[in-house]
Amino acid sequence: MEIGISTASFFSKERTEEAITRINQLKIPVCEVFLSTFYEYNEDFVSELLDRKGDLKIYSVHTLNQQFEPELFNPMPRTRKDCEDIFRKVVRGAARLGAKYYTFHGPAKFKRVKYVLDYENIGKRVEELCDIVTSESHGTTELTYENVHWTYYNEPDYIADIAPFTRVKTCLDIKQAKQSQYSVYEYLEKMGNRLANVHLCDYNDEGKLALPGKGTFDFTRLFYTLLKNGYTGDAMIEVYPENYTAYDELAACYDYLNECLFKAQNYGGTLYE
Repeated sequence: MEIGISTASFFSKERTEEAITRINQLKIPVCEVFLSTFYEYNEDFVSELLDRKGDLKIYSVHTLNQQFEPELFNPMPRTRKDCEDIFRKVVRGAARLGAKYYTFHGPAKFKRVKYVLDYENIGKRVEELCDIVTSESHGTTELTYENVHWTYYNEPDYIADIAPFTRVKTCLDIKQAKQSQYSVYEYLEKMGNRLANVHLCDYNDEGKLALPGKGTFDFTRLFYTLLKNGYTGDAMIEVYPENYTAYDELAACYDYLNECLFKAQNYGGTLYE
């Protein structure tokens, strides 16, 4: 497991391509690229990222998914097709960047009503999207479904409900679990061996988000649990720009998480068993 950072952590402070340069300056070896505009889904922009990234490993790609992802589930074929075209473009870009995973939010809960979900239909559609990712990336990239408090996947059982119908992997987001009012470990239990990515953020006793190390979340316990469960993927710092003021705070956060990972690897059994 390596600790990395999402370019989303620089949102509104640096453009995506500048965030890549900044991550290299911070000497963080791996990242998730958050593509936040239609412009950034284009081949020329992907080429610019390739020119800038150097030895930086791009583990995963994320999008400003409300732009098109919910409509991948639209019952109207024309609407769905337009969004599939965007989706395919992003997947091809992810593959060029060497990303193993596409972090996916899926349908959103936009209305204040009780949603009654058809898990079989949703799962089969997610599986169709997995097929698209495999085809467009020639098997180098996979879809990971992230828990998010304002989407269909805002409670732990959701992934178990669609699991019989899809091979999709998952991405655990700590802050989103908190905002959904479920334990991270409830999500982990249901995700099982589907887990392929982790988003790291901290929060205090009142639930206010913070840089890892500035709140109350036990990252050593999390890493120990992941390792004990056989997790071999990476974990990305994904915080909001208001959670810090200077970039050296991100560097300190990265060092802190690596200390937690070291403790989990060497002393976790003593601490938690």
